[in-house]
Amino acid sequence: MDLILGSSSAIRRAMLAAAGVEFRVIAAGIDEAALKDGGSPTEVAQRLADAKALAVSAAQRDAWVIGSDSLASVDGRCFDKPNDREQAAEHLRFFSGKTIKLTSAVALAKDGRVDWREADTARLDVRELSDAFIASYLAAEWPEVGYCVGVFRLEGRGVQLFEAIDGDHFTILGMPLLPLLGALRTRGLIAA
Repeated sequence: MDLILGSSSAIRRAMLAAAGVEFRVIAAGIDEAALKDGGSPTEVAQRLADAKALAVSAAQRDAWVIGSDSLASVDGRCFDKPNDREQAAEHLRFFSGKTIKLTSAVALAKDGRVDWREADTARLDVRELSDAFIASYLAAEWPEVGYCVGVFRLEGRGVQLFEAIDGDHFTILGMPLLPLLGALRTRGLIAA
C-alpha cells in the first residue's frame, strides 16, 4: 500500500526511515497560521496534523497519509518556529528557568478523511540560560534550530538547555512515533 508523509520535516522523515517504514513525501502546503487560533495546545497541534493529512489525502485518495505537527507552549503562551536568529534568542530568554510543554500530534488519513489520530505532551524544564550561553548556542545551532518549535534539537546541542525532561523521546522529536507504528501495523501498512 502507498504511504505518504504529508510533511517536509527532516526529523519526521528520519524517524520513519530509521523505524524501517517505507513512505514517500508530499508537503501538505497548508496555511498553518489560519488554523492556530482557538483551543488548547493539544487541540491546535491535532488540528494542524489533521489538516496536513487531509490536504494530501484529498489529492491522493488511494494512499494512506500521515500528518503531524508540534506546538511549544510556555506559561500558556504558544510559540511558533522563530522567524530569525534575533527572535530565536528572544524565545530562549523567555524560556529560561521555565517549563516548555511540547505537544506533538499525528493523524492518519485515507480517502479524504482522518481514520486515526494521537497527541502527546512532554514537559521540558529549561535551566537558567545566560545571554553568553544563548549567543554561543545560536552561533553553533543556527539556522537548523530555526526550523524547530522550542528552538532546539534534542539530538544536538539543544539537550544543554534542559535540567529535566518528562515525556516520550519521539514526542519531543516531533511525532508520537510508537502509537503511529501501532496504527500502521493494525492497518497492514507495516509488518505486525
